[in-house]
Amino acid sequence: MVITATGERLPQVVYWGERLPLGEDLVTLHNAYAIDVTGGMLDENPNLSLSPEASRTFPGQPGLIVRSQDGTPLLPKFCFESVENGKDLTIRYRDEENGLTLTFEFITDAETHIIRSKTVLNTDNPVHLHWLAAPVVPAPQASDEMIDFTGRWCGEFQTNRTAWSPGIRYRENRTGRTGHEHFPGLIIPCSGATNTLGEAYAFHYGWSGGHRMVAEELPDGRRQIQWGHAARMEHDAATEFSTAPLYMTYSNEGMNGCALSFQRHVRDRIVTWPKPDRPRPVHYNCWEAVYFDHKLDVLCDIADRAAKLGAERFVLDDGWFGNRDDDTRALSDWEVDPRKYPDGLTPLIDHVKSLGMSFGIWFEPEMINPDSNIHRAHPDWALGAEDQLLGRQQKAINMALPEVRDFIYDRMSSILANHDIDYIKWDHNRVLPMPDAAQTRGSYRLIDRLREQFPNVEIESCASGGGRIDFGILERTQRVWLSDSNDALERLNIQHNAALFLPLSITGSHVGPRRCHTSGRIFDISFRAWVAAQRHMGFEMDPRELDDYETRVLTEVTSWWKHNRDWMEDADILRLDSHDPAVIAEQQMPRSGDRFVVFAGKAATSAQIAPRPLRLTGLNPHAMYEVNLANRLTASHLSRGMPALKDGPITVSGAYLMRYGVTLPWSFPDTMWVLEGKRL
Repeated sequence: MVITATGERLPQVVYWGERLPLGEDLVTLHNAYAIDVTGGMLDENPNLSLSPEASRTFPGQPGLIVRSQDGTPLLPKFCFESVENGKDLTIRYRDEENGLTLTFEFITDAETHIIRSKTVLNTDNPVHLHWLAAPVVPAPQASDEMIDFTGRWCGEFQTNRTAWSPGIRYRENRTGRTGHEHFPGLIIPCSGATNTLGEAYAFHYGWSGGHRMVAEELPDGRRQIQWGHAARMEHDAATEFSTAPLYMTYSNEGMNGCALSFQRHVRDRIVTWPKPDRPRPVHYNCWEAVYFDHKLDVLCDIADRAAKLGAERFVLDDGWFGNRDDDTRALSDWEVDPRKYPDGLTPLIDHVKSLGMSFGIWFEPEMINPDSNIHRAHPDWALGAEDQLLGRQQKAINMALPEVRDFIYDRMSSILANHDIDYIKWDHNRVLPMPDAAQTRGSYRLIDRLREQFPNVEIESCASGGGRIDFGILERTQRVWLSDSNDALERLNIQHNAALFLPLSITGSHVGPRRCHTSGRIFDISFRAWVAAQRHMGFEMDPRELDDYETRVLTEVTSWWKHNRDWMEDADILRLDSHDPAVIAEQQMPRSGDRFVVFAGKAATSAQIAPRPLRLTGLNPHAMYEVNLANRLTASHLSRGMPALKDGPITVSGAYLMRYGVTLPWSFPDTMWVLEGKRL
């Protein structure tokens, strides 16, 4: 990335992409970046700077909108003050007349190829902030479209492809949390780019509250990308404001290059592991087995069965506290229900531990039911108006209040201190009544305090599934729950798209019930198990429903996952370019490249009869590989031929696997082929 400036004016990015020779003349690049002027234009083009200024006649979205404390709009005009340019870069600019200082920070990571940037505004006197953008960068001119992400409950990580055109692609999340609808990510592929080929640029805004994205094409054809908190999220005047970190990366190896940068950066730089050397344990979560109907003997029976299947952690979900018999009551009454657990949680925990499993528990700390002891005692603790619309019969509790955080901390720390618990499923089941940055900062403070007190407790971020997944929450947690949908077909697509940003080790995926509770569909246990084995594997069904065949298959796939997790946890997830739209395929491979596994899921009926060859990626073209179809015995009776992979392993070159591909046997929809490869 090359950043230049004219005189005292704010700097601008004049180049970002493939590494340039160290001897490149940056003055020449600065001059060569200037575009021509013609009729109907200003005599000079306003800079597309790191924070475009309205006072410089910039024709698009400015990078800063601010008012004085009395409401007067300010039109800043910044001038150079200082620069610190070492491995990292800090640039300060000052508007003396308005008493404003703008600081741009860039931190580079040579291994993950991520640039982490943010903007900080300091003021001499309190001001009201409307909009502050993280450092603004130009979007590539060689791109035809952009890819951002939307979704819904049980349908997260859906891609939007929007063609570039004059004007703004403007997305703003005002729900107060990251949201199913507005994952804070953007990918800009250059023309012709695919998963495996071409150039791409990518962004992620690491913040768990409301956010805004602007992708704008100016009248002169230049393009800018802006990220920041949602507008007017700061309710009070203040003298310091900061954006969240904006993570940026470039790839000349297709969108997979961006994905690998994000996956590695999350796993190796952002997430902090309580026990880094501990393998990721197979989960069992009891939610879809019992819901709120907690009975000790039933839960102990389920734990016995889960352990025999291969589970290593038992998670007690919603319903253990207060008088919580449904989702209408008791949130914030974080004390064990004596009706369901007359001797407390210890008997269940002791039984789970005797089976060799660790114990986890569910909380929803940022929420409160009107029908709760705490709401009756402190109705003023609820965030928002008294007559607000409820969501799941609950309100948000005001995390900006220190007394609220102290109360929740005391209740949660009491449970954690008095029980052998190593895991929290931390839920967030409704949107906020309005966007409020103080709410997000308060939640961060509570999580940070609990982690400091209980450093060996792992935390999963869940928000009705994937409603709060971002790099800000991942600085404090070690797992995310992608979706409340345990429908394996929906999961196949959700996981595939989420891999553009998220590694295997933090992405939970569970084997659901035979008939999915959220879609009503029925899938074979093999498909359900292999989809879960693509990520951090777990079960979330009533194991008492399993027949002998389902028990055998689930046990076998779980054993396979355990035998491979040591290398898969640190592997890269490479999305494959399938020439059959019905096939969603990925290749997981460690950096050494000495082995790989390919998951090829059949999501629909193919248009043609025979499967098209599936090209692999990232291999050594000169090396030989042994490729084996791990689950060949599950081939359908309608697969009547004898492709080589059905007969046993094949040995072929990396060049062949990448240029022609592998020929898979015929399969029904809603099935998965699993290929194991090793370099000879």
